Amino acid sequence: MAPSLFEKINTLISANLHAIVDRALEGNSVQVMDEYIRQVERNLEALEDSAATVGGTVKTLKRKYEELASQAEKLDRDIDTLVIKGKDDLAAAAQSELNTKQQLSQEYYQQWQDQEQQYQKMLDMRLKLEARLTMVKQEREHLRALIELAEAKKVTTKTIKSLDDLTKVGDAEITSLSEQIRQRIDREDARLDMATANLSEQIDDAVRGGEVERQLEERRRRLLGGASGGGQQEAGGQQSSGG
Repeated sequence: MAPSLFEKINTLISANLHAIVDRALEGNSVQVMDEYIRQVERNLEALEDSAATVGGTVKTLKRKYEELASQAEKLDRDIDTLVIKGKDDLAAAAQSELNTKQQLSQEYYQQWQDQEQQYQKMLDMRLKLEARLTMVKQEREHLRALIELAEAKKVTTKTIKSLDDLTKVGDAEITSLSEQIRQRIDREDARLDMATANLSEQIDDAVRGGEVERQLEERRRRLLGGASGGGQQEAGGQQSSGG
């Protein structure tokens, strides 16, 4: 994803919603909120397109890595067979090919992991942006009703410039509505922060867990394979002694 898109989305996510609401009240219109909503929707669509592209790349890189890793594993077994049969020339050629496949496999693995992190970051940003869009759309309707109510009752002769101004007027219904808007914005912002933190922790755990499992599996193959090989050698030695 282009850095400029990252920057735009971060700006939209971190936008001060209280300030947006205050500007809407100052202009006695929800147009400023409508413009924010349009920007979020445009960038959300661009983000989803980019995420789909990166997600496809992740799948491709993972598939290529797994294919190469499987080929390398088979080739490694074939080399053992060639060495046992004394076909050293073929074993050397196969070993050279194995080295190439292992190196290429590692490169694909690193690219896969890098793209996976990028993909998860984009999904995280989409989660934030969708949550912000839903909340702003809801508050737009509440604000529109509030503006209409304030206009109808004409509770003050001066221009309403912010939620703070509304909470100072004497009309209890308008004061209550404005405070509810403020509280909902604060509450949704807090929920968004918690959701993002939880998702980040899950991503980190998944990545770390996958790496640990890979390391353990590699260790199992080495140790169990070594033990099995050692057992066969020992058995072979006993047979030779017996002969």
